[in-house]
Order: sequence, then structure tokens, then C-alpha cells
Amino acid sequence: MAQPWKVLDAVETKDGKLELRQRGEKDFLILVNSLVLMNSSLHRSELALGQVACGHLKEESAPRVLVAGLGMAITLRAVLDCLPATAKVVVAELNPVVVEWCRGPLASLTAGAVDDPRVSVQIADVADVISQSAGSGGSFDAIVLDLYTGPHARTDKVADPLYGTVAIELTRCALKPGGTFAVWGENRDAGFEKRLSSAGFVVSTERPGRGGLRHVVYLARLPQRQEAPRRRRGGGR
Repeated sequence: MAQPWKVLDAVETKDGKLELRQRGEKDFLILVNSLVLMNSSLHRSELALGQVACGHLKEESAPRVLVAGLGMAITLRAVLDCLPATAKVVVAELNPVVVEWCRGPLASLTAGAVDDPRVSVQIADVADVISQSAGSGGSFDAIVLDLYTGPHARTDKVADPLYGTVAIELTRCALKPGGTFAVWGENRDAGFEKRLSSAGFVVSTERPGRGGLRHVVYLARLPQRQEAPRRRRGGGR
């Protein structure tokens, strides 16, 4: 007989009640308003996200990566396992209690990924972190978004703070030439892929695993050299 779930902690957030539940030694859930956001037993897409985003950075001298959000730190662990000791990883997380959980009851799932010396945590909206980096000329080799709401057919195509055309342009500016933008999604969204391509990214997708619920991982990569904007021809009178 399966053991019952035990609520370890619960806090009110702007999105509703955020809970951490446990069953047995290593079986955890994170929920908001009783909707499961993460299950520690089902994380193949999170692992794939971190690997496709950063697998090519292992030989880089000092790569910089932005990860959001934290969740159970499974994506963060996958990112760290791809990076050299000289890397710097910024984690953007809205809820400080999630950081506490990852340093407490969830720490054993990821060998304490949050406390890795390469990691710094910012309690911030990742859209703000991207905007600030874009304004300073771009500083990240990879930006990895593992949020519980990915791009979908109802996404505002222009104004969505993460997946709209304005946000994608800011993300492009926040990346170094050759940088990668990796995004978790529940289902494939052709409109998001089109917006990425229009912004100059080379886009691919994969659905990790075989059978069962298979989420989508988007990988958008910038060319090493970005083309200068084309000048418009002036019209004389």
C-alpha cells in the first residue's frame, strides 16, 4: 500500500498556496493550489533541458549561465554537471521558500546543487534579470527557462514577458554570440518557434523519453557572428 503524502511546508504566494509534500524518503511534490508543478520521480525533461543547454560548454574557460526557476534544482544539477569548475551560474527564483527547500529537505536529490560554489541565487523575476543583462550588452553563454508555464498557443505573441517578440529580442541581447536559449514547455508551440527563428535563432526541439507524458525542450542557438542590421535605402525627393 502506498504511503500517504505529508505536507512539509506551505506558504501563500501571489499565485496561491505553494506546498512541499513528501512520501517516503525521496518522493517529493511541489504544488500550487493543489496543482502538481514538480514530481521528484518524473524529471527526464528537466535533465534533458540542462544537458542540451550547456553540454557544449564543458571546455569553455569561464561560461556564465542563467537558470530560472529553481524548482527542485534538478535542472540546475544537470546544468552544473555540464560545466567546468570556473563557471558562474545565476539562479533567478521568485519565491525564497523554494531556495530554503532546496537547501533543506530537497538537498539530497541534487547533492546540494544550490550550495555549489559556482551558484549565486537572486530572488528576482527572470524577465528583469534578462532585461538588465541585455542593457549591459549581453553576458550569458546560456539562458535556461524551466518555469511551470512554458510557451503555448495562447501566449501573447508580442507582450508576453518571456515568450513574446519583445522578450525574445531582450534575451537575444542578453546572450553572447553563439549563446543558447533553452526552454521547457508542456507541449510544442509552433508560434514560439517561429518567433525565435525571426529573431535570428537556429531552433530545434526534442521530446525526451519514450511513451508516457513527454514534454518539449526548445533549443535556440545564436550564430557566432551576428549580422549587422540592414540599412534602409533612403528615398530622395
